[in-house]
Amino acid sequence: MSKQPLNVRRVHRWLAPLMVLPLLLTLFTGVLFQFAGFAQQERQFRWLMAMHKGHFGVLDLSPVYPFLNALGLLFLVVTGVSMWLQGQQRTAKRAS
Repeated sequence: MSKQPLNVRRVHRWLAPLMVLPLLLTLFTGVLFQFAGFAQQERQFRWLMAMHKGHFGVLDLSPVYPFLNALGLLFLVVTGVSMWLQGQQRTAKRAS
């Protein structure tokens, strides 16, 4: 049984849609909580920080949510850079 090499583009295409919602949620809750801090309203908006950390009411992912976000983003960066480098290599081969 032969193994096919890992298709970086396929991994990136599969992972990107899964990571959009958690990353956007983390981005927006962090920024909005920062604005609440500027307005000295942190107490009224603690729920934003809870969501930012992965606490979603009855579903509390706070122990693993930051790590899953970081791992997903790391994989997206690695696969994205890998695809970019592959494109650069193809361009260099065509030019020579």
